[in-house]
Amino acid sequence: MHNPTPRPATAAKPGESGFTLVELLVVLAIIGLLTTVVVINVLPMQGRAQVQKAEADVALLEQGLEFWRIDMGRYPTAEEGLVALTVPTATGAKIKKLPNDPWGRPYGYQVPGENGQPYVIFSLGADGQQGGEGENADIRSDRR
Repeated sequence: MHNPTPRPATAAKPGESGFTLVELLVVLAIIGLLTTVVVINVLPMQGRAQVQKAEADVALLEQGLEFWRIDMGRYPTAEEGLVALTVPTATGAKIKKLPNDPWGRPYGYQVPGENGQPYVIFSLGADGQQGGEGENADIRSDRR
């Protein structure tokens, strides 16, 4: 006599496989909460990171200006601007490529600077306008 193989006790019955709507909604709610926590904690750090990058870029450009001054005996004029740092000097000193500020705008260069400084390198911050506070504050070589 042929004996059919019994079904295992753990096998799903027809119509009982998959997740219920309530289970899917709970998972989506948890993912939404985790996303909210990450966004709240990460976005403020991005603004601070952009300001710190701008400060590091200004310091790099200042070093480039000092090397240029040592080789050329003067700082670039306003007409020559920071682009002069990309042209090799007698000793070969140069910056490969001028960086833009973290907000995508070129750094400004003013000759002479204020308060007796020979120059000032600046970024207008996140808002692209003079002044401001926090991320919108200007980053300037003569204020560090």
